[in-house]
Parts: sequence; structure tokens; C-alpha cells
Amino acid sequence: MQYDSLGFPIPAEFEPIVDQEGMGWTRPAASRRGPRPPNAGKRLFLALLVGVVIGPLLVGPLVLPVIREVVVEWSLRRAIAHEGRGNPGWAAKDLSRAIDWLGNAQPDLPRRSSLLCWRAMLRIEDYSPELGLADADQAALVTPTAVQPQRVRALALFVLRNFDQALAAAETAVELAGDGDPEALNHRAYFRALVGRDLDAALVDINRALEGSGEGSPEFLDTRGYVLHLLGRHQEAIDDLNIAIAATQKDRRQFLLLAGHIDDDEFAYRLRAIDHGLAVMLHHRGIACRSLGLAGQAEQDLAIAKQKGFDPSRGVL
Repeated sequence: MQYDSLGFPIPAEFEPIVDQEGMGWTRPAASRRGPRPPNAGKRLFLALLVGVVIGPLLVGPLVLPVIREVVVEWSLRRAIAHEGRGNPGWAAKDLSRAIDWLGNAQPDLPRRSSLLCWRAMLRIEDYSPELGLADADQAALVTPTAVQPQRVRALALFVLRNFDQALAAAETAVELAGDGDPEALNHRAYFRALVGRDLDAALVDINRALEGSGEGSPEFLDTRGYVLHLLGRHQEAIDDLNIAIAATQKDRRQFLLLAGHIDDDEFAYRLRAIDHGLAVMLHHRGIACRSLGLAGQAEQDLAIAKQKGFDPSRGVL
């Protein structure tokens, strides 16, 4: 055993150190550590393994769904922003991200189908009806009993000028929704009008839809006005369209009061949808007025419809 300068024994874990001033006294060497206990390296390795590898495996199933939902919701907000500002191509890309991140579990399938239909509409508007039809077909496979994929299929097929299949898709939508469903009846009536077939049956459809919807909706009155115009009943058509346009313009004025009170992107998105519907109605009234010899009103309606985005080649029908 070693002893210090005063004769006291030095414990084994201490080391004699002469102080800086050479006074000859000793102090413990605090920085010196004894030998590592056996298997210390293995314990450190196991700790790292748990933290880096096993930990994420345990926590991942809990965190991943949260991350996935955040990405999906963020993508949907971007899609709304882009569509509201007239950029359907960019909005479709945002929806592609959302669809890629969305789960494939059974509870996610209706949402996947809805997003596919939305992307299909955007692709049709972006001059890509073939891609729109592919999306609608995929949505129909995901949710075979859903009505919306068939409605979108009908639109894509019409833009592609495949009229027989467009009518067949509209017919399937009625079968899936039930023969008395007002929305499905309105949809079939409108597509019959678009392709110029079964116009008398189309009028029956839209009258049943109006009866089933309670108060006359502007969209349904627009459909009936268009059908009446095609049947040569132009004044009756204009009467219906006047009511539809006045109601939609009133809704638009009321919606404008929300400016500054709701999110700007959502505001632009919803206003654009209102304006597209109004553009269709104005176009229909314009052609009815032209057929009745009201040239001035016709040109005004058609010009505003075009300004608001009426373009059958982009699916704005």
C-alpha cells in the first residue's frame, strides 16, 4: 500500500498528485475511471439497437397513420387552392399525392373512390379525358355500388364522344341509386339531352326529379330548360332558365358576403364552382334565346358564359 507525505494510506482508486505549487500534498484523481464492468460494450450495443431499430418498429405503427393523415390533408388543401385558382393540372398532382398516401384498408376505400372521382373531373377539365376515364373506372372497381364513379364515367365518355357508353353509365347510375333518386334522374335526363336522344324520356326524368326534390333546385330547372329547348319549346325553356339563373345569382351574392370570413382558398374554390354552374345556365339560356330570335340577350348570355368558363371540351357542361 502506498502512503502520502503525511503518512496516511492512499486508497487504490486514488493516485498521488503533487499540486501545482509543489506543496507535496495529494488529492484524488477524479478523472480516472476504473475498469469497465464485464459486458458493458454489449449493454451499450443493445441500448442502441433498441433505440435505433426496435424502437421505430414498435412506435412506427402508431406514428405512421398520423403522418399519413397529415400528408393527405395537406395535399387536399393544396388541391383546393390550385383548383380554386383555375389550375386543374396542379390540383390533380396534389390529389395524386393524397391517393398514394391513403391507406388500402377497407375503411379507406370509399374515400379513395371519392378522391379518384375528384381527380378524374380535374383531368377531364385539364384536357385529359382518357386519364379521367381511367380514374373513374378505377373508382368503380374500388366501390362497385357507388353512384359517383358512374356519373363521372358518363362525363368522361361524353367528352370522348363515346355517346352509347356515356348513356349506359348514366343508366347504371340510376340503377345503383334507385329509380326514384332525384339526382340520378336529373343526371340521366341531362345526358340524354347532351347526346340528343330520348328527349321525351329525358323530360319525364327531370319532371320526376323536380317532384322528388321538393322545391325546384336551380340545377334541375336548368336541366329541364335545356331539354325543353331541345324539344323546340323555347319560351318554356327560357322561363325555367330565368328562375334557375336568378336563384343562382342570389346564392352567389350571399356567398360573396363570406369573403374575408372563411379561408381564402376555400372561398375561391367554392366561388369557382358556383360560377361554373352559372356559366352552364347562361349558355343554355343563350341558345334558347337565339332560337327564339332574341339575338341581343343571346349574345350577352353566351359571352358571359364563356367568360365564366363554359367549355364543353373541358368537361364544363
